[in-house]
Amino acid sequence: MLSPEEQAIAAGENGAGMAMRIVAESARLLGAPRLIPIASAHIDGALYHGDSGTLFAERLVEGGARVAVRSTLNVGALDLMGCSRIRLEEPQRGMARRMMEAYRRLGCEQSWTCAPYQAGHRPTLGSDVAWGESNAVVFCNSVLGARTNRYGDFLDIACAITGRAPDYGLHHPENRRARLVFDVSGLSATFLASEIAWPVLGSLYGREVGNTIGVVTGIANHPGEDALKAFGAAAASSGAVGLFHIAGVTPEAADVEAVLLAGPEPEATIRVTPQMVAKARAGLSTTAAPKTIDAVAIGSPHLSHAEFDMLERLIAGRRLAVPIYACTGRHVLTLLEQDGRRKALEASGVVIVADTCVVVTPIMPELSNGVLMTNSGKFAHYAPGNTGYAVLYASLADCVESAIVGKPRFTDIAA
Repeated sequence: MLSPEEQAIAAGENGAGMAMRIVAESARLLGAPRLIPIASAHIDGALYHGDSGTLFAERLVEGGARVAVRSTLNVGALDLMGCSRIRLEEPQRGMARRMMEAYRRLGCEQSWTCAPYQAGHRPTLGSDVAWGESNAVVFCNSVLGARTNRYGDFLDIACAITGRAPDYGLHHPENRRARLVFDVSGLSATFLASEIAWPVLGSLYGREVGNTIGVVTGIANHPGEDALKAFGAAAASSGAVGLFHIAGVTPEAADVEAVLLAGPEPEATIRVTPQMVAKARAGLSTTAAPKTIDAVAIGSPHLSHAEFDMLERLIAGRRLAVPIYACTGRHVLTLLEQDGRRKALEASGVVIVADTCVVVTPIMPELSNGVLMTNSGKFAHYAPGNTGYAVLYASLADCVESAIVGKPRFTDIAA
C-alpha cells in the first residue's frame, strides 16, 4: 500500500515516522488501498481533553516533526487573546497551554478558530485535504467543494505532518453523489429568508439523513455563507453529515439531476413541512418556559465580521441585563479592535471570547439551574451536557432582546 518513500518514512523512529505509521494503519483499518497527497489540514486535536493529548503532541515535537502542508488550528481550551476569563484550574490549565504551544512548534498556524474558512483557509474546488472539526469539514466539502473525510483528533495532525491521507470515502467523486432529496419548497419564503431557519433546518436535516448524502431543493436564492455555515454545523451535530448539496447553490449541485447518484430519481425524498420544522425547533430547547435567562451564547461556529455587524445593529447602543458571550476567531477580533468596536460591544455587556468557546472550556459561571439562550444549533446540541445549563433556542434578534431585559422574548416566524 505504501510507496517506497512512504515506507522509508514509516520506518523512522522520529516524529514523522510515528505520524506515517498512524496514517498507514488508519488507512488499513478503513480499507483504503493507498495514501493520497493533501493540500492542507485543519487540526481539531489541539483542544485539551486530558494529559495524553498534550504528551502525544509533545512527543511529535521531540521527534522533530513539522507539518508538511498548510495547517490551521481549531479552538483551544484557553483564550490566548485575553478577552475572557477561563475558569480552567491547574494542572489542567498548564497542560492545555503546553498543548497549544506544542502545536505551534509543529508549524501550525495560530488561527484557533472552528471557522478557518472565514480566516482565509479556503481550499480550492476538487482539492484533497484532511480537516477535523465537524462544522469545518461539512463547510469545506459542501460550500467550498474541496474533499475531506471527518478526520478525528491526532489522525488530523498525522496527516498534516505526512502530507497524506487515506484514499477513501469523500475523496472519491462517486461517494459525493446524493442519494436523497430534502425538499423545503413547502416552507414559506419569509421563513427561508430568516436567520433562524438555517440552524433549525440543519438540525432536522441531520436527524433525518444521518450520514447519507442528500441534496436540498426548494431554495430560490443563495442564502449567504453564514446561513450555510449554520445549516452545516447543526446538521453535523444532530447527524453524521460530512457533505450536503443545495441545488443551484453549492458548487457540485448545479441542479438536482447533476448531483444525484442514480440518475433523475432519488432513492428517497423527504418533503419538509411546517410541522416538521416546528418540532425540530422545539427540540433545540431543553427548557420550555423559564421566567428568566442567565446568559446568551452565540458563535458556534465562530461569529463572522458580518454577524458582529448584525449584533451591533440589534443592540443599538443599549445595555444588556445578562451577558452575551460572543465567540469568535482572532482574525475577526483584530478587525473589531481596528474599528474601535470591541470597546463599545464590551461596554454594552458583550463578553467577547476568542480562540475558544463557552461549550468546550469553562467560561460561564457555574450554575445549578442556569438557562442559556442561543441562536446556534450546535450550541443547543452540546451546551446542556457540556455546561450544565438548560438551553432556550431563539433567533439572534430574540436573543438580544432577551439579554436586554433578562427574560425570554420571542418573535415567531412561521415556517
